[in-house]
Amino acid sequence: MTNITNNLQSVRKRMATAANACGRDPAELTLVAVSKKNSAQAVREAWQAGQRDFAENFLQEALPKQVELAQLPLTWHFIGRIQSNKTRPIAEHFQWVHTVDRFKIAQRLSQQRPADLPPLNLCIQVNVGDRDNKAGVEPAEVVELARQISALPRLVLRGLMCMPPESDDIDTQRGYFRILGQLRQLLLQHGFQIDTLSMGMSGDLEAAVAEGATMLRIGTAVFGQRQAT
Repeated sequence: MTNITNNLQSVRKRMATAANACGRDPAELTLVAVSKKNSAQAVREAWQAGQRDFAENFLQEALPKQVELAQLPLTWHFIGRIQSNKTRPIAEHFQWVHTVDRFKIAQRLSQQRPADLPPLNLCIQVNVGDRDNKAGVEPAEVVELARQISALPRLVLRGLMCMPPESDDIDTQRGYFRILGQLRQLLLQHGFQIDTLSMGMSGDLEAAVAEGATMLRIGTAVFGQRQAT
């Protein structure tokens, strides 16, 4: 077995253990392998090991990789910062976008999603760490942004996403993720049919699962330390 195959098995075991520890069904969890800075061959190896969902941060890396792997039945997630002038290729080449924090971006994605493709799955990125220099809508603005996005065609609002500050303390980690879980409950109370909490990475997936994560974005634990391509 390749290192990637072994790593995937280890990550899946961690996810299952974390789910069982808090009385959740491991089948509720989706592993999204973050393949940025990794080659198309690395993605292919992960696919051969049963991985189907992959995430990219940068269009200039993602698009050639997608072309090379076009024959594989992969689901592509965009998890990077979104510039207005980059929305068209995102709308055309991805099935999921996790990092929407402005109505303008959602509007452009809606307008530019090709009519022959299924609706684009969106998550609202929330700033759970109160950091001025980081992306994400403030928690108090989530409901209004959800209302605006839900009115747009060619999009489906699936849930919420966060990237909290790094911490080695599981209680601190859980505190950040708990904010997203509470916001999901608030949206459900307002009638939004959302089913996704995109949170948890290699170093904090256990805390994320304990607080209700449904999608975990795992890079280093799957592919190893990233190297520039």
